[in-house]
Amino acid sequence: MHFYKIVFLVFFSLASQLVQALGTEDILAVDQAFALSAKAVSANTIEVSWEIANGYYLYRNKTSVTPESTDIALGVPDMPVGHTKHDEFFGDVVTYRNHLKIIIPVINQKSLSSFKVLVKYQGCADIGICYPPQKKILTIDLPQASNKILANPIKQLVNGFKGLKLNLFEDKLLPAEQAFQFFLTVKDANTLRANWSIADGYYLYRDKIHFSLNNNTATQLGKITIPQGEPYHDQDFGQVQIFHNQLSFDIPLIRSSSAAQTIILTAKYQGCAERGVCYPPMSSNSELLLPETTLLSPKIPTPPPPPKLSEQDQITQSLQNDSFALTLLSFFGFGLLLAFTPCIFPMIPILSGIIVGQGNSITTRKAFLLSLSYVVASALTYTVFGILAALFGSNLQTIFQEPWIIAVFSGIFVLLSLSMFGFYNLELPKSFQAKLHNSSDKHRDGSYLGAAIMGVLSSLIVGPCVAAPLAGALIYIGQTGDVILGGSALFVMGFAMGFPLLLLGASAGSLLPKAGHWLNSTKAVFGVIMLAVSVWMLDRILPAPIIMLLSACLLIIPAVYLRALDPIPEIASGWHKLWKGLGVIMLLYGTLLIIGLSMGNNNPLQPLRGFTGGQVADKEHGLNFKRIVSLNDLEHELEQAKSNNQWVMLDFYADWCISCKEMEAYTFTDEKVKNKLADFILIQADVTKNNSDDQALLKYFNLIGPPAILFFGPDKKERKASRVIGYQKTNVFLANIDNL
Repeated sequence: MHFYKIVFLVFFSLASQLVQALGTEDILAVDQAFALSAKAVSANTIEVSWEIANGYYLYRNKTSVTPESTDIALGVPDMPVGHTKHDEFFGDVVTYRNHLKIIIPVINQKSLSSFKVLVKYQGCADIGICYPPQKKILTIDLPQASNKILANPIKQLVNGFKGLKLNLFEDKLLPAEQAFQFFLTVKDANTLRANWSIADGYYLYRDKIHFSLNNNTATQLGKITIPQGEPYHDQDFGQVQIFHNQLSFDIPLIRSSSAAQTIILTAKYQGCAERGVCYPPMSSNSELLLPETTLLSPKIPTPPPPPKLSEQDQITQSLQNDSFALTLLSFFGFGLLLAFTPCIFPMIPILSGIIVGQGNSITTRKAFLLSLSYVVASALTYTVFGILAALFGSNLQTIFQEPWIIAVFSGIFVLLSLSMFGFYNLELPKSFQAKLHNSSDKHRDGSYLGAAIMGVLSSLIVGPCVAAPLAGALIYIGQTGDVILGGSALFVMGFAMGFPLLLLGASAGSLLPKAGHWLNSTKAVFGVIMLAVSVWMLDRILPAPIIMLLSACLLIIPAVYLRALDPIPEIASGWHKLWKGLGVIMLLYGTLLIIGLSMGNNNPLQPLRGFTGGQVADKEHGLNFKRIVSLNDLEHELEQAKSNNQWVMLDFYADWCISCKEMEAYTFTDEKVKNKLADFILIQADVTKNNSDDQALLKYFNLIGPPAILFFGPDKKERKASRVIGYQKTNVFLANIDNL
């Protein structure tokens, strides 16, 4: 091994002397062979690029960009695919020719106006001469823009409109050949490589790209697979796909002659400037020399299968392609499925309590209208905040997960429960009731307005969960700005999520007793349920032992009122015995919670977990995650995984995320899952606080909020098709890992 290192060093020493001896007439100077430049694309993104002369190439694994200042951090660079080459010194490597452009996210921690980066790279000439490794320090000026995410998105939108300037024609349009630099190269005897270098502020249409061979019968074009572009709604062409910055792909050839030959290929394409000016269709002829080949009739290359899309990306694509009616019908179905998730369950006792709280005056019609007010208000809130989240890239529901907001809302449920127990009656002031009575007999007690307000608060505070259909709709709105279709889909989904509540409201109005002792008992039951909702919400902000103690109290105290400790009289009805039996069960389970708490257990569902022979041995633990708090932490873990040739799983978690806790309690504790992930590096981003680092992580991966699980290969690239958004059962999650 040391012998090869010595030979390698001697080779580079001789190569350097040979470069100097040959002079500029035989080989280019390094700055001419690899013209390096860097600039800021935005306040949060930089671009480092090389113009590579013909007959020269750069090594991918010898290319890096690092900041010179600790006040600046760089994210994961977006490196192009490149070409695989067998190098006699480095083995199989990836190289770049003609042009290389790297896009790198910037985390500007102190809002610097400029900073320096150290760029390292190394390349060679085709004649067999390699340059020594290069190091360049470049200064990059950043745009004068704030790097902070505004706390108030509405204010950000208004300020954006105020600062809008119509400067469409201040700069001249580039000539077509400069805006869309096209060049064609021979990759091998049976393959060509098409390349476009697209200027900033310009884009190319995918469906306007066509190729043809001129007067050549010995060679034909094979099946050409053009990469997928960015979805874009064009006012002239409708829904299209476009490309920015750079486009490269292979063109397969079908040759009937093995002899070397010259071909002329015509490429046709069309593009536009972002300012709204489009160029006429363009055409470029390229004359190329194909080398001799031993294959007389090579097989037509089989195009690679279309890339597998994640569930939310499939939903996004269906929004782009399906009809308006079919889209709404699909999202209604998504909503019905989401209606039976833990995020929606707490809304059932809330709505039931509203109906029961009306007392003996409730009718089936009024119960249904109360439910309708609650559901429609919830769906509208869901829609409005979903659209804002898509447009501004931040889940506004997280704002309502602050501890003081949770505590206040939990206190409201305590007050509601006390009214159910008959301590007092909650009603509007008499003067306001009189005004409502004069305006409309239907709203004489203000209950519809109250139900709507509870619907709004419930959608914001009770269930801030992100599922694949929601993520797909928000990604679509964010990419296209189509608020009408995206917002309609969100409203239909939100309404469908509350559809079972409408059935509950109508049935409760007809099944609940109208007067008497039974009504008081029913209200007391819902009072206990309201307290349970309050404890469930406090679980997000209070330590687990306190929640377990409150749960025990919630079982034991009502059990006493159910006469669990009183003897059964000799003459007792069946109902009396039933309620006493229920009280005994609640008393016993509450006692088990107290015992489990004293043993150190914190799970109310398994208070005596691990208790064998007087010892606690908790065997059912979940995955052991390493916490990260920033993009720099993530980059460090990915680098470590790359050096160890390991996969990485990144879990986005929050204390207020119900689906996150489902994954933690059920999926991550499964032995099969733990075995599958045994060789993975497991990292977790806790975004409970929703601070600037949390928002930067979510925004970098285009996530609205948790739960989300991302997988990265040993090459540090994310496998986006395997993203997990929302809760997944064990078997589905295992299948997702197998597909990696």
